[in-house]
Amino acid sequence: MLANRKIRVLIVDDSAIVRRILSEALSGESDIEVVGTAPDPYVARDKILALRPDVLTLDIEMPRMDGLTFLKKLMHFHPLPAIIISSLAQPSCHAALQALEFGAVEVLAKPGGPYSVGELRQDLAQKVRAAAAARIHRPEPASTPCEPKASPPARLAAPALPPGTVLAIGASTGGTEAIANVLKRLPQSCPGIVITQHIPAQFSRAFAKRLNDICAMDVKEAEDGDTLRAGLALIAPGDFHMLLRRSGGRYYVSVKTGPRVCYQRPSVDVLFSSVAEAAGADAVGALLTGMGNDGAQGLLKMRHAGARTIAQNEATCVVYGMPREAVELGAAEQVLPLPAIAEAMLAARGRRALSADRPSPDTNLNQGYPAVVANQG
Repeated sequence: MLANRKIRVLIVDDSAIVRRILSEALSGESDIEVVGTAPDPYVARDKILALRPDVLTLDIEMPRMDGLTFLKKLMHFHPLPAIIISSLAQPSCHAALQALEFGAVEVLAKPGGPYSVGELRQDLAQKVRAAAAARIHRPEPASTPCEPKASPPARLAAPALPPGTVLAIGASTGGTEAIANVLKRLPQSCPGIVITQHIPAQFSRAFAKRLNDICAMDVKEAEDGDTLRAGLALIAPGDFHMLLRRSGGRYYVSVKTGPRVCYQRPSVDVLFSSVAEAAGADAVGALLTGMGNDGAQGLLKMRHAGARTIAQNEATCVVYGMPREAVELGAAEQVLPLPAIAEAMLAARGRRALSADRPSPDTNLNQGYPAVVANQG
């Protein structure tokens, strides 16, 4: 986070109405200042040089130059934290996810769609703060049609984990690429995976589809009642909490609305707390890059329940917020660089001995959380 001064934001959108809505949404934030707006990338280029903003909000569909083309140029010549503001149309959702691959750090739905003014103000301000704290890395140059594509990371061998093992992953800012990095390394026969990524409604479906296209396992946006099985990863839908539940030897998920937890819906704490209760020592949890503290308490509950727990290290995080909170709480057994996390999750063989401070069986692992967590009936 920037010390002793406000975060300077430049808003780039061809719609004057959207520029005004976004400016007004940030106007009441004491630590944020909108230093300018631009109707297209050409004006934005000049204003970036003149105003030196800390964060950029960027539309995808604009005249003269589209947002994706501008973002690729920007990340090559003048890397800057960018928040993509996109419509919910399927092509725009796909383009927004491409923008995250190209180096953007966050994505938001266009105002006037699913957002009330209050929700937009809260979400946009949070994402601006996260973007300002982000480490920006130039993406790898794309290959031309005549060049071979870069080799994907080596896929790991099938794990020797006990039947019934559950893998749980949570992430926020920078998490779409971090989750892809982990999942691409996992074999088709890996244990069932439940994932919460802070992402707006509709974008989660496009995110799940993209992962399904690039991973060996099946990946889908979760629906209420979906059975979790080996070789399947379920993504929490945007704007809904996802909880793991157990019936006999079968795991399934409950998808429901409810109050935000740690300012988030879906919340990683909600997922991890439910995994602690449903799977206990049969689970492995990994908390990846993200702003804030969502997931830290849930990961601690998983550890107390006997699960193996991992946090991404600072050097490989886009934002070292959520993992830092987990480390400081003592929730993470291991703190690892991103490329090592997939292997570490698969290496958690057998059942971990219960820690001395594990809660007694009658302790409510969801204590302190809203009814959406505690009431799983």
